[in-house]
Amino acid sequence: MPDARVIMKKYRSFKIMPQLSQRAHNVPASPIRKLVPYAVAAESRGVHVYHLNIGQPDIGTPKAFMQAIRDWKGEVIEYEHSQGTASLIESFRMYYERLGFKLSGDQIQITTGGSEALLFALASVAEPGDRVIVFEPYYTNYAGFAAQLGVELVPVTTRADSGYHMPSRKEVEAVIDKRVRAILFCNPNNPTGTVLREDEVHMLSDLAIRHDLFLISDEVYREFCYSGKHFSVLGIPALEPHAIVVDSVSKRLSACGARVGALVSRNAEVMAASLRMAQARLSSPSLEMMGAEAALNSPDLPAFIETTIAEYQRRRDIVLEGLKKIPGTFCKTPEGAFYLMAQLPVENAEDFARWMLTDFQRDQRTVMVAPGAGFYTTPGLGLKEVRIAYVLNTRDLEDAMNLLGEAVHMYQGEMKRT
Repeated sequence: MPDARVIMKKYRSFKIMPQLSQRAHNVPASPIRKLVPYAVAAESRGVHVYHLNIGQPDIGTPKAFMQAIRDWKGEVIEYEHSQGTASLIESFRMYYERLGFKLSGDQIQITTGGSEALLFALASVAEPGDRVIVFEPYYTNYAGFAAQLGVELVPVTTRADSGYHMPSRKEVEAVIDKRVRAILFCNPNNPTGTVLREDEVHMLSDLAIRHDLFLISDEVYREFCYSGKHFSVLGIPALEPHAIVVDSVSKRLSACGARVGALVSRNAEVMAASLRMAQARLSSPSLEMMGAEAALNSPDLPAFIETTIAEYQRRRDIVLEGLKKIPGTFCKTPEGAFYLMAQLPVENAEDFARWMLTDFQRDQRTVMVAPGAGFYTTPGLGLKEVRIAYVLNTRDLEDAMNLLGEAVHMYQGEMKRT
């Protein structure tokens, strides 16, 4: 019998290799994580990297969450129900009731993070080849999920000088055609920090109803509003057949690694479809659902959220003050979440971000940001922008912003010499 190694060597000599799907090639690299190898290399050289590229809070997860897991006495970590545990669903239902929204348990699907809720939402409403409207710059993983499903994103551009608020109704309606199945938006917004006004949400609602579209509202950062007030699609009765809400405890409870989210809709068909998809992946993580339930039910939760919001507002103001010290930088004050998009005085922000990790350091410290172009679909947009996640403590943020200003100045000098 021929040696398998000889056979493989023979085939490789003819360069016969299995081919990946086109879908695999279409999934874009995340601008949030694509420069990670450069950061790892910098850290291996002993350089401390301030990570402003990713929304990983350093605020401690609520004690109730951690204590619930520590107190667990079971011996086998079992599958839970595909919809989620009945007690966690009830905890989410009560959470929404405190916000003023009446829901039943069958209108809540627990998901493995907000990411899975987004995937379920898009898969429920769009066939391969269908289109979904998004507002660029948008959360970059929308593009990844759409590519996995063969769904085309239709970008409508928002502008820095307006604080990335919604364009006119006419501009949005102009891209609606027979292939468009949904409008997807994030409020408060990642990556811009924009909090939509009530009239903006109503404009999107009116378009969804008029054109018989789904309206997918990513409300993961609901509590994080520093000016203005969050207005949810759940508060519009006429939108009930159209509205799908994506939610998560990742940011609210500073529990990103727990991977507990929710898809919420009053549309029974959407919920039935999402449950079937959830059955295919069996269940969300058992212990993390237990922790999320304890935190959502904790009497300390309101104080935790209030303290967290105040801390992020302080951090936002430090970043804004730092940006003001960099000549040629533009950034309007973000109203929510814990991100902002800033236009820097550089020709290519991705090259600059990479250079900070490869060529720049001061006293063995440097900064990592997310290049802005990856948050757009339209070619050529966002080339001078970066997303900054202000998730570090105030002392580190002050140092990071000083380093950023110094790096911009030095980079400009190097570009002039070349």
